[in-house]
Amino acid sequence: MPRKDGRGIYIAKYTEDAARLLELVGGKENISAVTHCMTRMRFVLVDEGKADVKAIEDLPAAKGTFTQAGQFQVIIGNDVADFYQEFTKVSGIEGVSKEAAKAAAGANQNPLQRAMGVLGEIFAPLIPALICGGLILGFRNIIGEVNFFNDAGAFDLEHGTLSIADMSTFWMGMYSFLWVIGEAVFHMLPVGICWSVTRKMGTTPILGIILGLTLVSPQLLYGFSVATATPEDIAAHTYDFGFYSFVGTGYQGQVIASLLAAFVLVYLEKFFTKVCPEVVRMIVVPFMSIVPAVFIAHLVVGPIGWAIGDAIANVVNAGLSSSFRVVFAALFGALYAPLVMTGLHHMTNAIDTQLVNNLGYTTLWPMIALSNIAQGSAVLAMIVLQKNNERAQQVNIPACVSCYLGVTEPALFGVNLKYKFPLLCGMIGSACATMVCTGLSVKALSIGVGGIPGILSIMFEYWAVFALCMAIAIVVPFVLTMIVGKRQLAPEGRGLSAIEAKSAAPATAADPAVEPETDAVNASPQVLVAPLSGTVKPITEMPDPVFSSKCMGDGVCIEPTGDTVVAPADATVTVTMPASNHAVGLTLDNGVELLIHVGIDTVAMGGEGFSCHVKQGDRVKAGEPLLTFSTEKIAAAGHPATTAFIVAATAKATDFEFETGMDAEAGTTEVVRFRA
Repeated sequence: MPRKDGRGIYIAKYTEDAARLLELVGGKENISAVTHCMTRMRFVLVDEGKADVKAIEDLPAAKGTFTQAGQFQVIIGNDVADFYQEFTKVSGIEGVSKEAAKAAAGANQNPLQRAMGVLGEIFAPLIPALICGGLILGFRNIIGEVNFFNDAGAFDLEHGTLSIADMSTFWMGMYSFLWVIGEAVFHMLPVGICWSVTRKMGTTPILGIILGLTLVSPQLLYGFSVATATPEDIAAHTYDFGFYSFVGTGYQGQVIASLLAAFVLVYLEKFFTKVCPEVVRMIVVPFMSIVPAVFIAHLVVGPIGWAIGDAIANVVNAGLSSSFRVVFAALFGALYAPLVMTGLHHMTNAIDTQLVNNLGYTTLWPMIALSNIAQGSAVLAMIVLQKNNERAQQVNIPACVSCYLGVTEPALFGVNLKYKFPLLCGMIGSACATMVCTGLSVKALSIGVGGIPGILSIMFEYWAVFALCMAIAIVVPFVLTMIVGKRQLAPEGRGLSAIEAKSAAPATAADPAVEPETDAVNASPQVLVAPLSGTVKPITEMPDPVFSSKCMGDGVCIEPTGDTVVAPADATVTVTMPASNHAVGLTLDNGVELLIHVGIDTVAMGGEGFSCHVKQGDRVKAGEPLLTFSTEKIAAAGHPATTAFIVAATAKATDFEFETGMDAEAGTTEVVRFRA
């Protein structure tokens, strides 16, 4: 007889789906490792091509699939632990730890994929600063570089000689002072790179920061003034050791040189940590790591990295400014979305920043923004095509919004790749837009918001051209997807069969699938308070496609300022994660199911920095502590601490409203209202 879990749910109800999933992923022999987190099954497959994605997504228990970092992931939801138990039983496969699965996934990737994965994890924490810096440079460009006025002070964009800053003391001060931030972001970038490398590789981040500071120290000859330095400047910055001397040059804005220097430090620290006795390790290891690393950085890998960085930037710039640049742009525009899905797109961050520091602009990044817009436009067409498919719209709408704002993963994995033709239509539209963009030499001041707001980072003189390119990236994919979708998308995919069934057999109050209208009217209002102190944002801003696409349910995300997760209402604890303690599931007395998930990929931390104060089956009151966590340890592990607060199942409740855009206090601030 099937046994029950703490919620009284028969675990064996997933036996059929688990057996079917085993078959659809290619059988037992195609599974290298399997584990699970709070919401999804994680497989490392021998051959991912054997997985029947469409059939898997049609399983009643599955809410979607995607591949990330070498793992094929099937989204199940709050019952994933029950599903996992049934799967391991029917398959005869022993589950492994998250760390073992991650290691197996790494072995499943080729060297290039692993290298790009590392590069992506290094640049991910830096991207917000780069975007901010790009917007600041764009704003400075508008107020200080564009001559809107003539000598008489009249607006004259065609023959103007004076900028806004020239006309106003306030704006001149603003123009000058904003460069304090701009210089910190771009010229002092080696500090952030060295910190991020040491954080990613598990060594001491403060040593990375120190190394980065030695690369941009004001005691060195300023890197951007080397070409114009006088003999006196060179002599003043020469370090003479008797048998050898060299000019101490700063590496402001140098990406490759900073990466190489940081990896030298990582290697040295790991080596001396391994060979040094623990009793003197705290004294010896930092000294023996940072001192040789600084010398090697300035004497060996710095000059090599500078030369490599310049060579890469020059090759890319030559391609983007040659007579064949339109062909290059067409290929890049078409292939960028697939690059995102493989993770290889992370290399463009290094190229873009190198171009900006070498040339003062980049012609590569505008094409990236246009590719993102094109994929979002394909999803926009799917919204129209599937306007009657409520389940599809729960994924389509947030995916489209996030894509237009530069976050493409929900659109690519949740919609376009799933149906294939929207992906191809987006690639075609992107190619058309990037050909025009590169053909007319559109330049960006820096990396910016990789979507429609990205125009703010474009040099002002190219705004009109880039606006035309954005129009192409919106119209072409939309029209193509509409044309192809009307032929390729099955009626049930568009929700038409549901409408026909409804018109043939109108629902009544006796129909268990439809609640009587009077119930909705008479339902009592209820509220959920914030489970965590912090800034409350829409769930579409959650940096995880599983949550941001709403396939797990609607809700909010919270950027935490506190470290304690509390119960948002009186409830029963239905799900815990004893191995990681990073999430908890609750069920209210009216059947509404809630999920609170702290951080992104924090399951990989194995419980380090987390404590759970409840167990499955416990009754909790609103405001009662559920979890505590350390934001410092989450950051040190390289994960965002953004917390998802999801309504995973609504039961008979209706009219859910989510409050966002404010700072909430745990256990006090109302963030969800509904009727039950």
